[in-house]
Amino acid sequence: MPLFGKEGDYEAFEKMVEKTLQTRPMRICAYCLMPNHWHFVLWPERDGQLGEFLQKLGVTHVRNWQEHHRRVGYGHVYQGRYKSFPVETEEYFYQVVRYVERNALRANLVRRAEEWRWGSLWRRTCGGRAEASWLSDWPEPMPADWPALVNQPQTDAELEAIRRSVVRSQPYGSDGWVRKTACELGLQSTLRARGRPRMGEY
Repeated sequence: MPLFGKEGDYEAFEKMVEKTLQTRPMRICAYCLMPNHWHFVLWPERDGQLGEFLQKLGVTHVRNWQEHHRRVGYGHVYQGRYKSFPVETEEYFYQVVRYVERNALRANLVRRAEEWRWGSLWRRTCGGRAEASWLSDWPEPMPADWPALVNQPQTDAELEAIRRSVVRSQPYGSDGWVRKTACELGLQSTLRARGRPRMGEY
C-alpha cells in the first residue's frame, strides 16, 4: 500500500522524524523514504533506545496518516512490527548504508542516488546545514568519494545477503561476528535455514 503519494506526504514524515528526535533521541546514520516503505540505519547508544524511537515514530505516522486519508478505524497501515538487524562496522556498515541510500536509484526513480530528495544522501550532498542537522556522524569515517560509491551497483551476493538479514532479522557481518552476535542477542533462530527440517535434522 502506498505510504507517500505526494511531496507533502514525504515532508510530513520527515517533520515527524524531527519531532520524534526531540523526545526519543537517536543517532540516524542514513535513511531513505520510498513510496511504500522506508529504511533507516540507526546507531542507538543504549538498550531499548531503538524500539522507543521506532515505536514513537511509527505510532505517530499511523495516526497522522489515517487522519489525513480519513481511514481511522479501517485497519492497519503497517503489516506487523518493524524489522531490524545488527550490523558489523567497517565494510559491512558501508554495504548496508549503500543499500539504503541507493534504494531510489535501484528502483529507477532517479538517475543518480543523490537526486532522491527523500533520503540522507540528498540531505548530506545537496541540502544545507539545516537539512543535515539531524543526521549523525558514523561509527566509521565517510569515504571522500561516498556519492560515487553509492552510485556504483552492488553485487548480487551483497544484495542477497542484506535482504536475507532484512527478512530474517539476521545479524549482518563476517561469519564469526554473526555467530557471536546471534548468540549474545538470542538470535540463533535467524541463522537456521527456512522450511521444514530434513529427515535426521534436529
